[in-house]
Amino acid sequence: MSAETEHPLTKVDSAVSDGSPTSDKKISHRRTSSSVSGVFNINDLEKENVDLAIAPETQKLNWKLNTSPNTVDDKDVLKKLLVTPPVKKIDLHFPLGLEVTARNMKGVTIKDALDAIHKQFKKKQDDELENPILAGFEWDREECYTRFIVHQKREVSQPQSKKSKKHKGEE
Repeated sequence: MSAETEHPLTKVDSAVSDGSPTSDKKISHRRTSSSVSGVFNINDLEKENVDLAIAPETQKLNWKLNTSPNTVDDKDVLKKLLVTPPVKKIDLHFPLGLEVTARNMKGVTIKDALDAIHKQFKKKQDDELENPILAGFEWDREECYTRFIVHQKREVSQPQSKKSKKHKGEE
């Protein structure tokens, strides 16, 4: 009963294409479900010459580079997109040459950028950092379209009191 089969088994060499339907099928290893529509590759935006707009909230964070991004006062800011239109990844360039990359397939948020920066500085002590506070990001289309320049400052900026405004007027 099993001796008579319609298709006898034959040894198949994987290097030789036998024209079977399984060999015509292209195997894709990338998952496309993690990609969201409306989120762009920064290189594609550069080709289309699209202007990027950085979220202005990044300048008011007063965040210390060696502390967790969760220590930011306004937690809602962390969920906002770092740049419009949203991108999958962005390089963050420090003036001394260090470069980190923030990635998120659903669009890089401010938290993604802070996480990438924190990863580099978390083991540094306060006295090791010359400018430990994030001042904001700058995008210079002429210098490099695909990266943002990270600006730092020495101390947290406090809102000016009436007293300090008076002293400036007397000088």
